[in-house]
Amino acid sequence: MTVTGEVQLPWDITRTFHWFAQPGAVRRLLPPWLPLKVLSEAQSLRAGTALMQLPGGVRWIAQHQADEYVPERRFVDELAPAGVRALPTRALTWRHEHDFEPVGAHETRVIDRINSNLPQRAVRRMLDYRYRQLRGDFAAHQRAQDAGLGPQTIALTGSSGLVGQALGAFLSSGGHRVIKLVRHTPQQDLERRWDPQNPQHDLLAGVDAVIHLAGASIFGRFGHQHRRAVMASRIEPTRKLAQLAAASGVRSFISASAVGIYGSQAGPAELDEQSPPGYGGDDFLADVTRRWEAAARSAEHGGVRSVQVRTGVVLDSAGGMLSVLRPLYAAGLGGRLGSGKQWFSWIGLDDLVEIYHRALWDTELAGPVNAVAPHPVPNAEFSTQLAAVLRRPEIFPVPALGPKLVLGQQGAELLALADQRVIPRLLLEREHSFRTPRVEQLLAHTLGRVGQ
Repeated sequence: MTVTGEVQLPWDITRTFHWFAQPGAVRRLLPPWLPLKVLSEAQSLRAGTALMQLPGGVRWIAQHQADEYVPERRFVDELAPAGVRALPTRALTWRHEHDFEPVGAHETRVIDRINSNLPQRAVRRMLDYRYRQLRGDFAAHQRAQDAGLGPQTIALTGSSGLVGQALGAFLSSGGHRVIKLVRHTPQQDLERRWDPQNPQHDLLAGVDAVIHLAGASIFGRFGHQHRRAVMASRIEPTRKLAQLAAASGVRSFISASAVGIYGSQAGPAELDEQSPPGYGGDDFLADVTRRWEAAARSAEHGGVRSVQVRTGVVLDSAGGMLSVLRPLYAAGLGGRLGSGKQWFSWIGLDDLVEIYHRALWDTELAGPVNAVAPHPVPNAEFSTQLAAVLRRPEIFPVPALGPKLVLGQQGAELLALADQRVIPRLLLEREHSFRTPRVEQLLAHTLGRVGQ
């Protein structure tokens, strides 16, 4: 069975073909609902091999076909003879032909032909997602180019996390050189060992910008040990990295922050970048985030432009909160939390990636930027939309006691039952374009249910 699709992209054929050869391209196009993890990408579209992992240690090996490669016109990958390790090879067939045709001088038509014994509907969902990603990524890189952003060398912390993996792939596939700052012994050419408590003086040599995402997960019971880990992983490491950025001649220091700075119980009042920290209570996360941002601003003493990206709840089916909720709702066990009236400020993963990207090329951005979708929703509406996208009933509301049993009183108030109506005022004033501004759009996109 063969499924065919095509998309027209606003770049010439040379540049378009080159995008598919860049590191990160496979990660940008892999649907997040699939249980696949990219272990390594092909080094060559002519004859390279891509390796991905399925649950249970099963590996998918895709081999590019050298005898069918045509520069700037065609490449083909097939499931290798070793196929899917740990399963009978004949259990799955896959052949993917990629053809490129010029459309005038400045556009390209990309044509995909996939021959597989997978269900046709599943393959079509993959292609539809792929085309949304291509259109979105190409448009974002074109906006940056029009604003004057050329290839940069970018140091990235937190590269193994959900956001870091997506952002690193987006930047590298767009032609930037991404250096991952890691705490283990470097295993690749573009990795540098980083000691958060004592970064070496030449860590940022040759770096144009730093994007700092690293920090211990805030999810958990807020006992003494957890609070200490959250604080210790953010404040001093951020201050020392920011100071090093200033001393190293880095142009931009872009640091993760959180809408938790506004306090967890702010209620229905709209909060923007001018709202005071702790508006909804001067709780633990508000205090940590305030100190975290102050540490990031240490870079400004050396003339470095500093941006603090105040992030809402990141939604993507590959990880985070949505990956936990999805199986519950799919089983018909989902429902609102507590009263469901608390405001939920969220952001799609691709939109968050684009906000970090904008912080690189929009040199007038400085200080705090709310990285949330323009349409926050009450928790009950989010629950209803998730159930609707998955076509499941929503009949099991979770009483407030539930999160408190799992997270403790403080953890429940700061995380599961947080009530914050945050607006991306600064981005809206700059006419920023969101890919999925409404929660039903985001859920349909990341769960592969667009048009269904």
